[in-house]
Amino acid sequence: MTTYGRGLRGLSLATAATITAALALTFFYAPLDANQGFIQKIFYIHVPLAITALCGFVFGGVLGAMYLRTGDRKWDIRSYVAIHMALIFGIGTLFTGTIWAKASWGHWWVWSDPTLTSFFIVLLLFATYQPLRFSIEDPERQARYASVFAIVAGAFVPLNFIAVRLSQQYVHPRVLTLTGGNLPGPMRLTFIVALIAITLLYVTLWKFEMTAKETRMQLRRLKRQLMGDESMRPLGRSAAPS
Repeated sequence: MTTYGRGLRGLSLATAATITAALALTFFYAPLDANQGFIQKIFYIHVPLAITALCGFVFGGVLGAMYLRTGDRKWDIRSYVAIHMALIFGIGTLFTGTIWAKASWGHWWVWSDPTLTSFFIVLLLFATYQPLRFSIEDPERQARYASVFAIVAGAFVPLNFIAVRLSQQYVHPRVLTLTGGNLPGPMRLTFIVALIAITLLYVTLWKFEMTAKETRMQLRRLKRQLMGDESMRPLGRSAAPS
């Protein structure tokens, strides 16, 4: 079993159970919003996706810094997978957000809202990570430049978040604050469980991809060893002519 595959089954089961609990709370426990009604329930998917995606981008930057510090390629691969998964969650955030915006505001997108626009800018910024990375053929330079990009872009995420929170002109509702926000008890509990579920899903998918990559690298090493052993064998005797 690969290093990253250890504990993956238990983590997957915990993720499935938590997601099931989050969906049950969302549809059967959390009350309907007084203003938006049933469509507000997409909040329990949309916001955890956004938080997890942004944290995943920062996580990728931290792992990139570990590569620059140690020079160990494992940190570069971890950083790549972290950003790759965060991009997927970010796309899910945009998809669910546009549905919510259309139902609530009558428009698929509101460019004047800094929360929407800033998240879109962050997503576009990290969307350039993979093209930049794979445009460099040399593995060492590729890992080094990708790590520097991950660090700089990852540092931009909290700075961007602070700037948006300080903005006074916004359309996007502010339901989450450091003091608990405007969510009543059942909604707050549902949100917390949903956030844990989405976070576990991110970690599970990250470990799945890391396990797959480690398995492929092990197979390549075994293949090179087998090819090396074949080349070292002496040639057999030629068959005698009949």
